[in-house]
Amino acid sequence: MVDRAPPSRVTVERHDFVALLTINRPERHNAVDLPILRAIREAQSDVLDKGGRAMVITGTPPAFCSGADLSGAHEEEFASALDEVVHGMTTMPIVTVACINGPALGAGAQIALSCDIRVASADSVIGVPAAKLGLVVSHWTIERLVRELSWPVARAMLLTARLYTGAELNQLGSVHRIGDVNDALLWAQEIAALAPYPLLVTNSLWRHRVLIHSSTILSLRHGNVPGGAMMRLKVAGRSWPSAHPISWGHDQSMKL
Repeated sequence: MVDRAPPSRVTVERHDFVALLTINRPERHNAVDLPILRAIREAQSDVLDKGGRAMVITGTPPAFCSGADLSGAHEEEFASALDEVVHGMTTMPIVTVACINGPALGAGAQIALSCDIRVASADSVIGVPAAKLGLVVSHWTIERLVRELSWPVARAMLLTARLYTGAELNQLGSVHRIGDVNDALLWAQEIAALAPYPLLVTNSLWRHRVLIHSSTILSLRHGNVPGGAMMRLKVAGRSWPSAHPISWGHDQSMKL
């Protein structure tokens, strides 16, 4: 039997070619458990299957995602599901936007950092307080913290449990804009309109995205692109399955 999140725990609203995915567990500050992670993974696939060109992920106020809820799951099982979600974000052939509207801690920070773009409220807090909890984080998390936030910020988060506000990370360039979910949706709609044809996606947006995530620019100059990155380049066209995709329409809601 597969555990699934209650229907209201993860919702997806469609705004033309932009999907808004919301973690809806405000009574637990949107802490993610195993069913919620599985629902997010299903939503990632569903967004692609329905021709999405950009996706915004956020949480019902007062939090983005306060971390992990391991109740009812083995630690290894939960870690595997979280790994699928964050790697799913980095390999989706569309642009993903994290709208951080409150605390993004632990697993919440990992999900936010797995997205391409981050929009946050000035007073939101982001961090991986592993040192406070006596936990060891994964190699992926360390690499992602360094890549997205810089070595100094990663050291402060991991070694001292320092939390950073959205305003602070915006000054450092790690949060791209200060704003709310409406600002994130508007930006995502602008991004979704940038390259409406398969050839453009394959040759520009997705190629750039893969190279950024895979750190392959130097390798590419020497003709040495890692196999996984090259494979993703070859399948890049799937985000725009045709030159005239069917519109989702406005504000059509679907609950997983």
